[in-house]
Amino acid sequence: MAKITKTVVDRLAAGETSWDAETRGFGVRRQMRDAAYVLKVRIHGRQRFLTIGKHGAPWTPDTARKEAMRLLGLIADGKDPAAERDEPANTLTVEALSKAFMSRHVATKRKASTSAFYQHVLSAHVLPVLGKRRAVDVTRADIAKVHHELQDRPYIANRALAVIGSMYSWAGGAGLVAEGLNPVVKVEKFAEKPRERFLTPSEIDRLGAALREAETIGLPWQVDLEKPNAKHAPKKANRRTKLSSYVTAAIRLLMFTGCRLREILHLEWRHVDMDRGVLFLPDSKTGKKTVVLAAPALAVLASLERLGRFVIAGEYEEKPRSDLKRPWSQIIRYAELEGVRIHDLRHTFASFGAGANIGLPMIGKLLGHTQARTTERYAHLAVDPLRLSADLIAGQIATALGAKRESGEVIALDRTRRG
Repeated sequence: MAKITKTVVDRLAAGETSWDAETRGFGVRRQMRDAAYVLKVRIHGRQRFLTIGKHGAPWTPDTARKEAMRLLGLIADGKDPAAERDEPANTLTVEALSKAFMSRHVATKRKASTSAFYQHVLSAHVLPVLGKRRAVDVTRADIAKVHHELQDRPYIANRALAVIGSMYSWAGGAGLVAEGLNPVVKVEKFAEKPRERFLTPSEIDRLGAALREAETIGLPWQVDLEKPNAKHAPKKANRRTKLSSYVTAAIRLLMFTGCRLREILHLEWRHVDMDRGVLFLPDSKTGKKTVVLAAPALAVLASLERLGRFVIAGEYEEKPRSDLKRPWSQIIRYAELEGVRIHDLRHTFASFGAGANIGLPMIGKLLGHTQARTTERYAHLAVDPLRLSADLIAGQIATALGAKRESGEVIALDRTRRG
């Protein structure tokens, strides 16, 4: 028996359970594919197995151990933490229902990233308003109000509807509320306008210049002279922030591949095949995905020193870098590209493909789209061939018109032909 760590979890064979050396009854069990944290306890004389959650965000060995200790504390106080699972529908709160939904359904059947997003939506936008209400008392008007309060963020508002609707559908099937009870029904979603921001060649030039300066001499930063400690700031010549070469490499890879941010930040060296020039992503947003690498992307990868599992090295060797928010903000501010998101680099990749008349099916394959309609947002960009044709025809006509005027010749129209 040893302390449960990530290494212990990763080494578990299917059907194997490991018990923690530090916390009584706390263990992790490997099923066919996933591992789940459990707590073996005795409540009112009966041995019970409580499922804490599936390994992966938000459940790590440390967070699951803390949850196990919390549950043990409740049991020591004479409470039954499993009671929420057996709680009659007329007393079940939305908060208790959400916990059951997340632990018994989402954590075991959804990706870790999906589980984390669901939890964020519930914790940030639903539970503060409805958490203490009885689940059976929540009405369509209550849900419509939550939705309306998020009208300035239509995407999040609609995702909140989806999460609540999924929770009540599951609860009905699990017998926690009356089957068919779902207050989300007939609450109309907001229209979502997909944001399409594509960098122009001149903007890409500015971004490239900012990247080169960031990784060499550093980007300049300003001092607020009105702050009391401004007099202690470094001299202006020394006010520069040099960014890690892994940060600038991540941004270049996003531009050269059209990948999503997590696909690059979570990329491991074992997924890179330099000889064949491809990335084999085992678990992207749309499942397994093969990314074909162009020469510039291969050059970026070849320039990086291997400091651990992950291509984009972060603070910890065994953990992927969480995001690029701070360095990205510095870069776009210096490049005068305020408002440009990292995801817009993916749109830019697609826009260049559409403008080059590569064809939407091929662009969709490069981006890893599973549905053609996802790629269709770039259809209006594929206008360059039409423009070239129009320029050619109009140019010939203009030349002909000019030549006739200069020579003084008059073209007789054939009046025998009628449109």
